[in-house]
Amino acid sequence: MKFSDWMSNIQQRTEFALESALPPSNPSPSHVHNAMRYVALGGGKRIRPLLCHATGAIFGVHQELLDIPATATEMIHIYSLVHDDLPCMDDDILRRGKPTCHVAFDEATALLVGDALQALAFQILSARMNEIDAARQLDMMHVLATAAGSRGMVGGQALDLAVVGQKLTIAELEFMHIQKTGALIRAAVLLGAHCGQASAEAIDQLGHFANRIGLLFQIIDDILDTEGSTAVLGKTAGKDALQNKPTYVSLLGTIKAKELAQDMLREAHEALTPFGSRASRLHELADFIVERKS
Repeated sequence: MKFSDWMSNIQQRTEFALESALPPSNPSPSHVHNAMRYVALGGGKRIRPLLCHATGAIFGVHQELLDIPATATEMIHIYSLVHDDLPCMDDDILRRGKPTCHVAFDEATALLVGDALQALAFQILSARMNEIDAARQLDMMHVLATAAGSRGMVGGQALDLAVVGQKLTIAELEFMHIQKTGALIRAAVLLGAHCGQASAEAIDQLGHFANRIGLLFQIIDDILDTEGSTAVLGKTAGKDALQNKPTYVSLLGTIKAKELAQDMLREAHEALTPFGSRASRLHELADFIVERKS
């Protein structure tokens, strides 16, 4: 199967899994349920589910099993976007080409939507999976919880807000984005590996790949924020510069940031060497992350 066809298949599977897992619009509180469906369905590249499925493919895991951690990880990601867009955070009005949740509904609803999506993610991941023993499933919940918390995504967002207007070193910027962007990307990869009963050595190697991919994703995001358009990105372009946020582009300049992205891409590919051709989808995803336009 061509990579584009495989990617489309996983994106469609994720859309179906999200739609099935989300509460219907009608039961109370219907305004929260409507808003959850508004933010979760019909948009997004589904990078984290793609990474989860691509990693599981290394170990021959069935897609039906991978749908579970892929959906849970995507729900955490979506909740983070809803909260990031709030006026008290990044204060954005556009996400995935449509009004952000607090604009389409209201701030209180957006806050509750994020909370509900986070809870639903763990509800999904904690449901009994016959193919995985209870101890490994508990490890999977630990992986996602750690990635989402103050030592992961939340901690990275807190740092991002705290350093507005400051000039960071490359090491400081990397530390922030390993948490803010990289933690959940790493979780998506590791959850796919856990589904495949991967060895500790394989998990360590895939963790190294995921760290490179997480930073690569952020570098490309920073470049696109500078070079892309709002229409293509589906979110407000140039927002980082307007908010005086430290980015790879503001620190290194566009040319050096692109060179760093190529270094990260090379290291990501090298990290997959032990898996041979079984990691072909992860190789293709790494290239896709560099080449993406939104």
